Amino acid sequence: MKQSLLLYKNNKHLIFQLVKRDILQRYRGSNLGLLWSFFTPLFMLIIYTYFFGFVFNNKWGGALSDNKYEFALVLFCGLLVFNFFSEIITKSPSLMVGNTNLVKKVVFPLEILPIVLTGSALFHMFVSIVILFIGVLIVGTVHWTIIFLPLVIFPVILLSLGFSWFLSSLGVFIRDISQFIGLVMQALMFMSPIFYPISVIPEKLRFIYYINPLTYVVEDVRRVVMWGVFPNWEFTLIGFLLSLMVYFLGFSWFIKTKGGFSDVL
Repeated sequence: MKQSLLLYKNNKHLIFQLVKRDILQRYRGSNLGLLWSFFTPLFMLIIYTYFFGFVFNNKWGGALSDNKYEFALVLFCGLLVFNFFSEIITKSPSLMVGNTNLVKKVVFPLEILPIVLTGSALFHMFVSIVILFIGVLIVGTVHWTIIFLPLVIFPVILLSLGFSWFLSSLGVFIRDISQFIGLVMQALMFMSPIFYPISVIPEKLRFIYYINPLTYVVEDVRRVVMWGVFPNWEFTLIGFLLSLMVYFLGFSWFIKTKGGFSDVL
């Protein structure tokens, strides 16, 4: 635990610079540059509003009014969580392979690369949250419970980082893991309550959703942002403890295996 905490303290300036570089590189060469990070989720929110609200005329159980824009925001709550998790998980297996020049450097702290990836994904999730907040402000009421949003999201940040350390190490030794993770994430998207509430799932199948860690985060984001109620404190605490365990296990695994990276690459 002490080693992982010192990692942030000793490399905070390097981490910041690498996160900044990663964000800017994504939009390098485009005319709008960093503005794409704002326009992309905004465009997707418009698409969700049109298709799910007006074309399919969907309704979210009895939790919402018939306001079609509110329905789109409910979808967006789930997608911003999933997109954050998916971006980190899908990129992690190729993280070391794609930075072979850094792996070969003896003095470079490789364990910060998953942190950089997480920081970049956090930036884009923050932009999506800003768009969500603006949407809620325009369409409905901004509930004071939104102050719990960072607390609700924190477990998935720890979980993503823990998996990132594990997968970035595993990807060095098993190259097929990238293809496998891509399939898993596609399945996970539809196995999470993003486009529909859990209430529509048959009772005998709901256990699948209850073992999915994203389920609780997605549901709690909607509680504090859209419904104006408290998070499920029991699941928030359990999720935090489990995510913390994955975080430290992933970090320990990475530290124990990173010595063999340069030999394989």
